[in-house]
Amino acid sequence: MKRPIGIRWTIGDVSLPGFEALRLSLWGARRVFGPDAQLLVCVNTVSVEEAQHRTGSVPDGVEWRIASADDMPGFLQHYLDGSMAEGVAWKLAPLRLFPDRYEISLDNDCILWDMPEAIRAWLDESEPRCLIEADMKLAHGAFTDLTRPEPRNTGIRGLPPGYDLGAALLRVLERHSVPLRSELDEQGLQVVALDLDREAHVVTTDEVTICSPFWPHQPYLGRTGAHFVGLNARNLPWSYYDRPATECVLENWQQHRAEMYGRVGLPVPE
Repeated sequence: MKRPIGIRWTIGDVSLPGFEALRLSLWGARRVFGPDAQLLVCVNTVSVEEAQHRTGSVPDGVEWRIASADDMPGFLQHYLDGSMAEGVAWKLAPLRLFPDRYEISLDNDCILWDMPEAIRAWLDESEPRCLIEADMKLAHGAFTDLTRPEPRNTGIRGLPPGYDLGAALLRVLERHSVPLRSELDEQGLQVVALDLDREAHVVTTDEVTICSPFWPHQPYLGRTGAHFVGLNARNLPWSYYDRPATECVLENWQQHRAEMYGRVGLPVPE
């Protein structure tokens, strides 16, 4: 069934490999969802021009816009500090960009090259629910006790046309009124909100791996995509088996980089 689709990304002042992943994510989305899907990148903490420069060549028709804290509803700003530390809540600025379409939010480091079955089922459903990505470990912050026991990740998030995300978030915050101090809190809030009333469709980690070198993550590609968690960080201030964590993440990216270009239909840059 052909559905109107809009896909959004959020990008800030991340590492250069993070911008390279965004380029591949944009090309992969165009390949998977076709020329009629609207693609839009929300930029924060750097200018649109700088983000475009760091990203490089993208498919025709990609839109770019600046995002600010003013794009978030007032009720949500009440739960944030003024600095929006750790990137908290930028994915919610604004809450919706394609309210009349099936709206998919992809992390810049989440790359698809084929349609996951959960997304296909979500688009085919006569009474659509929300959509979320599975994770390998719980990372829901202050909202952990309110969610299903299975871990979820907002690297892929889908909202059907007309879905009132603001109302869902407010319902959760009225039940559990806590400040959003970290990305984990923001993720947990969204995971709970997307499961209200009807449980969301889940993109499995067999189809889209949580691709990093750190157990219990999966240092390999999935059937339809891969989410390279940790790639955005300029420096991870810890070690893994006596190696700098940042070095491990970059090594994992380099091991898959050439194949990722091929999977989205691009030549590997020289």
